[in-house]
Amino acid sequence: MEYLRIDDHLQLERIKLSYAEIIFEAINKNRTFLKKWLPFVDQTRKVSDTEDFIKSVLNIPLTKRDEIYSIWYKGEFAGLIAYKETDHLNCKTELGYWLIESFQGKGIMTKSVSKLVDFAFRNLNLNRVQIKVAVGNEKSSAIAKRLNFQFEGIERDGEKHHNKFLNLEVYSFLKKEWIEMIAKA
Repeated sequence: MEYLRIDDHLQLERIKLSYAEIIFEAINKNRTFLKKWLPFVDQTRKVSDTEDFIKSVLNIPLTKRDEIYSIWYKGEFAGLIAYKETDHLNCKTELGYWLIESFQGKGIMTKSVSKLVDFAFRNLNLNRVQIKVAVGNEKSSAIAKRLNFQFEGIERDGEKHHNKFLNLEVYSFLKKEWIEMIAKA
């Protein structure tokens, strides 16, 4: 899907090469804030780094590509959200996301995650969506908890960041839980 409308102020749009400069500038202006939890920030030094990343995604055949969406709030770029390492054989995916500092605390990411969970179960025929969060990243883990993802445990040394390994909290949401939630609404 090219475009997912969440509400009057919030939309998701499939990543485009033409957004490389906007994305890079957001990363660059929020470098200190973002690099605390995002390993790629230190390797993103110029617009061409972002262009190369987007090209690497867009060069994968659509049937095998993990979808990455730009987040737009009131017409301004706010961050990215993506399906990661989707396993169609086993009907599961992981969500990854980031939001620039000035857009924190507005419910943007909670709504964006909720939209992609709904889309995964309703349109992609997936059975499981997971989120992995570095231990200590309270804002990110709060999103999973707020949306009733189940805490499964700790993936020890699950991510290399600043030359050390971080433990990751693993949360999941299953299609049967989503169906129960929809039925209650």
